[in-house]
Amino acid sequence: MFGVKNGSKPQNKIDSLIGAGTRIEGHVTFSGGLRVDGEIHGNVRAEKEQTGTLVISEQARVEGEITVGHVIINGTVIGPVCAAESLELHPNARVTGDVEYHQLEMQQGAVVQGRLVHQTSGKTVELKLASSN
Repeated sequence: MFGVKNGSKPQNKIDSLIGAGTRIEGHVTFSGGLRVDGEIHGNVRAEKEQTGTLVISEQARVEGEITVGHVIINGTVIGPVCAAESLELHPNARVTGDVEYHQLEMQQGAVVQGRLVHQTSGKTVELKLASSN
């Protein structure tokens, strides 16, 4: 589905569903695959960040930090997104916050109001200004 060569593969099945009309106040931790059709006001994390798959449907809304290996967004996210493996932004995706990803697929119509940061490995590289002598 994502063409991931190194790392984990996204889940092909959904283990949990937060249905339309459902609103969760608090943090959500899941394993496997999670589909959100309702609202979450809190952080969303996969137990094993590299292996989880999160699908946010067109009518869904998440207000909080997302930290999941594979993320597919077609709804609204307000908060930072960290997709350790892959991120798909579909035409109705609206993300307000910084986005970190390893692989990115962004379709026409998707909107990100924040920084896009490509992660090449688990290492964080700090850039320093050269000093003038």
